[in-house]
Amino acid sequence: MATAKTGWPRTTSLPYGATSADRSVHIYPLTNYTFGTKDALVEKDQSVQARFQRLRDEFQEQGMRRTVEGVLIVHQHNLPHILLLQLGTSFFKLPGGECKPGEDWTDALKRLLTYTLGRSEAQPMEWNVEDLISTWWRPNFEPPQYPYIPAHITKPKETRRMYVVQLPEKALFAVPRNYKLVAAPLFELYDNAACFGPVIASLPQALSRFNIMYS
Repeated sequence: MATAKTGWPRTTSLPYGATSADRSVHIYPLTNYTFGTKDALVEKDQSVQARFQRLRDEFQEQGMRRTVEGVLIVHQHNLPHILLLQLGTSFFKLPGGECKPGEDWTDALKRLLTYTLGRSEAQPMEWNVEDLISTWWRPNFEPPQYPYIPAHITKPKETRRMYVVQLPEKALFAVPRNYKLVAAPLFELYDNAACFGPVIASLPQALSRFNIMYS
């Protein structure tokens, strides 16, 4: 009797229980990528209070804010890692940001990835944006976000989408000087909202429908 495979797949063959119809993400070693630096990114908001005040002001003019972020996956020690931007000692975020009014989600994400991690906006990197994996909603002008719209909310203040970005085999990233780019393993993110917040902590579950293919 054949023995079932367990754990993450270690080869490019399909993992136990998968079919050719399942979605796959090919990931490459962290050592394949080079990380340089560039000028610091200027933050739009200098405090949490300022951020929510700007959200209030823009909501009156433009309606609900749309935020889009990219999930960039690599592997290290045969384990999947997510690339996160770290500001200070305890704040982590996915690369991305706010869409412009009327801007397509994937076009916005490509623009924001180039702005955040690209070497030059004049020669943008070819970002391969693939599946939408998660959508979150901010019902009020407050920090809490949910993976659904609460029943009593008719006008959410922000919607936040996360897409898988298929990285090339090799690439050079330019990291803003006021950030660090860290690779966080999925097991560290899982059920760790205290450190990473509920959205990032939910990524292991959101990615579980994919075949992770090591290259």
